[in-house]
Amino acid sequence: MTKSNNKSLSINKGAVVNDSINPNYQSKRPSDKSLDEYVNGILKGDRTTLSQAITLIESSHEKRRNLGQQILEACLPQTGKSVRIGITGVPGVGKSTFIEAMGQQIIQKGRRLAVLAIDPSSSRSKGSILGDKTRMQRLSTNEHAFIRPSPTSGTLGGVAQKTRETLLLCEAAGFDTIFIETVGVGQSETTVHSMVDFFLLLMLPGAGDELQGIKRGVMEMADLIAINKTEEETFRQAKRAKKDYENALALFPPAESGWEPKVTTCSALKQTGIDEIWSDIESYLKLTRKNDFFEKRRRDQAVYWMFETIHQELKRNFYSNPNVSKHLKKFEESVKNGSISSFRAANELMSLFRKQ
Repeated sequence: MTKSNNKSLSINKGAVVNDSINPNYQSKRPSDKSLDEYVNGILKGDRTTLSQAITLIESSHEKRRNLGQQILEACLPQTGKSVRIGITGVPGVGKSTFIEAMGQQIIQKGRRLAVLAIDPSSSRSKGSILGDKTRMQRLSTNEHAFIRPSPTSGTLGGVAQKTRETLLLCEAAGFDTIFIETVGVGQSETTVHSMVDFFLLLMLPGAGDELQGIKRGVMEMADLIAINKTEEETFRQAKRAKKDYENALALFPPAESGWEPKVTTCSALKQTGIDEIWSDIESYLKLTRKNDFFEKRRRDQAVYWMFETIHQELKRNFYSNPNVSKHLKKFEESVKNGSISSFRAANELMSLFRKQ
């Protein structure tokens, strides 16, 4: 019996066969690159290499994460030369539209912009949409801009655990302006505040009782409050909200920076008031550099992140410890059924951790 040559996938005789792989495709995987290749690529401003290095920084794989840390250490001498700006606001305030509008304007001034857009992860599926590139279409195609959406992965404050390291790599790649977009107000914005030079709070006009819709602590951190979506039909509401915020800010103690926080209005959609906001940011930077607060804050932030990294590493080491992982489920069930207290279970697990 003659064996049939018929197959579900076949090429007809005489058909022209194209290469299945783009000849311009870089076949070398990120893990195959050497440390020097990564560092040199980043310092030359190569976006692909920068993205791959950030992926290593964010990796949960120990070997890849260690390589990412080596890359970061090698790039550190070229960091610290950017302006770091945190941008937060209530949901629907138009953060992405605002960032695109401001980003376009400052790029026209000759600056290079990196946007670290933090995307909320689902607490159930751990998935995230990562849609900021689609919301910033013009900026994402600009050769002077780099947008890196990152999932929060459950990190408090909506800030990805490795955002600060990503920020440093972007600085080493030559980006002189860094925007960090947070998930939104109410997510403990202290984490963002601890890694930026300037903190911008976006608000909406006529969103009910504005002062009740935002935490005092977030307002105290803000160096500037901008009421976005101030168009002709919302002008009166925005004017009233502006006065309310100014009165609220007047009750706060003077800022350590010597800067008096301001309230302004803008429309990212109409691209009005954006240039004035950038002018305020430049005034703030000029003042804080003159009175040495800028450098003091950077030094304090570096120390803060040393301790924060210690906390993160201790937590990671605890849950990856074989003794802990072996008995964790058992203690969890015992706490659930009430046969042991939460505190005793925690102490027992800590004892197991220390026995390593």
